[in-house]
Amino acid sequence: MQAKLLGAVGALLATAFLAGPAAAADKTKIDFWFGNSGDIAKRVQEQCDRFNQSQGDYEVVCTSQGSYDASLQNTIAAFRAGKQPTIAQVSDAGTLDIMLSGAFYPANQLMTDMGYTVDWKDYFSGIANYYATSKGEMYSFPFNSSTALLYWNKDAFAKIGKDHAPATWQEAGEDFKALKDAGYACPLAFDISNNEVWQYVEQFEAVNGEAIATKKNGFEGLDAELVFNKNPLLVSYIKDLKSWYDNKLAVIKNKAVGQTFVEAFAAGDCQVILTSVGDHGNIGRTAKQGMNWGVSMLPTYGNATRHSSFVGGASLWVLKGHTDAEYKAAAAFFNFIAKPEEALTWSTVTGYIPVRNSGFEYLKKQGFYDKAPYAGRELAIQSLTASPAGDTAPHGIRLGGLLQVRTEIANGLQAIFVNNADVQASLDGAADRGNQLLRRFQQTYKNVQLP
Repeated sequence: MQAKLLGAVGALLATAFLAGPAAAADKTKIDFWFGNSGDIAKRVQEQCDRFNQSQGDYEVVCTSQGSYDASLQNTIAAFRAGKQPTIAQVSDAGTLDIMLSGAFYPANQLMTDMGYTVDWKDYFSGIANYYATSKGEMYSFPFNSSTALLYWNKDAFAKIGKDHAPATWQEAGEDFKALKDAGYACPLAFDISNNEVWQYVEQFEAVNGEAIATKKNGFEGLDAELVFNKNPLLVSYIKDLKSWYDNKLAVIKNKAVGQTFVEAFAAGDCQVILTSVGDHGNIGRTAKQGMNWGVSMLPTYGNATRHSSFVGGASLWVLKGHTDAEYKAAAAFFNFIAKPEEALTWSTVTGYIPVRNSGFEYLKKQGFYDKAPYAGRELAIQSLTASPAGDTAPHGIRLGGLLQVRTEIANGLQAIFVNNADVQASLDGAADRGNQLLRRFQQTYKNVQLP
């Protein structure tokens, strides 16, 4: 069902948009639909409130749709009814779907048309490249941006004589064994759901400079094919992870077993996890009292040179079919959230990183990263900008139906860890199923050129 929704989103968006509702006489109102829930949804609403209170011409009505998937489905339904929001949050995985729909007002064009001068080069390249065209044109506004980091319990590592996190996976394996020998029941906590493919496959490929698919991970054409299963580094890494799991050096933690891996780390029950920098704030608020913990960049594998990790999260798209007044309101909102002061507030209350150099420099000048609970978050920026000069490795993933591709990879991992299936055969099967999804997406946009 989800695959059909994603596959059809382009056609629906491209043909169904109509003019939005008229604005109130006193203020121009616009709708902003987003997929975040829980604490992050509260923080988004607070940002909307700050914008509304900062001026008297516009009002943005911000509404959580509960999840990225629900937001996508509800946006499709709204287009069918001619009631689409002015601004919609789209996850990184849905970027290509909406980019090919043509049903949006390009971010760079919007700001120019509305009289704003934006230094698009101010965006971190690791973030901007994910959402830009081949010509570097920004079609959407990076919003809640993140990348994956390794979280480690410094107290536990001190007991095995270590004062630093592992820099390579070989070192990590040695640390896990030492932690187990020291009496820790859960050295590494992990999960193998489709949500965690991001850390254990996509980010692994990124930091080691390897491709998950041909055509620069899809950036150079819709005829890209998945090749992660042919990467000997990834295959060896998955075999290592399975070995650690079999020897109880790694433990699967998720809601089904009563505790997620993030909760297990915060409680001090597990000593290492891989997760988004967006979880940094939550762990800081919920960590066991007195627990001494930190973060580091993801380990590399073997002798691989470190490359930039990929950005995660979502960006904001402006949809067609609205009035000039509504577009002026949208541009004013984007100009507001781009202010360095907003970057400081946003990073303080969430854990997400600034998306612009100016915001990052402002945070540093304010001493944001100098002490707990914010110290360490700057490593996310370092991770996103780690590639050597002239790097030719992919700088993101632009595959149609990426959410479904992730599900097929997760199915392959579950066969390995739950059913003891052969690692290579399972990864091959996941790639084959994922390629079938890519071919269907390609057929939907037959003869369409990537922007």
